[in-house]
Amino acid sequence: MTDLFQEPDDATPREPHEREGLLQTWITHRSDLNEAEQENIVEGAAWARGRRRLPLEQMLTEDFMRSLHKRMFGDVWRWAGSFRTTEHNIGGQAYRIGMELTSLLGDTRYWIEHETFPPEEIAIRFHHRLVAIHPFPNGNGRHARLAAYLVIQGLGGAFQLGRR
Repeated sequence: MTDLFQEPDDATPREPHEREGLLQTWITHRSDLNEAEQENIVEGAAWARGRRRLPLEQMLTEDFMRSLHKRMFGDVWRWAGSFRTTEHNIGGQAYRIGMELTSLLGDTRYWIEHETFPPEEIAIRFHHRLVAIHPFPNGNGRHARLAAYLVIQGLGGAFQLGRR
């Protein structure tokens, strides 16, 4: 794929105003965009690993979820860390994102506090719902994977971040 905004078949399409949020002028092809995002995600993951010692209650907040997304994509996209304002082919209505995310974070804190599920299941349920909410214009799957990794690590799980 050489066209910068030609999306893979399994990607969430970017709206025109989201495409305008590109910060790096050197990005002219899809491979450039992939490279820039990957470098930024590596930096975001390093930032997140430095916060693993934070209590989970501090990570399970809207501010932390936004900050994590901004750290993962903020060098590439102006809208990084901001909730989407448009309807996509996945996720609920944009105006409900804040409510849905607040509900998920509260439920996750409850599951942890009351040991409702084993740690791995908590992380899986958290990941599934975060992807379903689809809070950001793009990068939701990558963000949800890193956020779920932080949850399982905070619960003492043995999942490792990286490729299979």
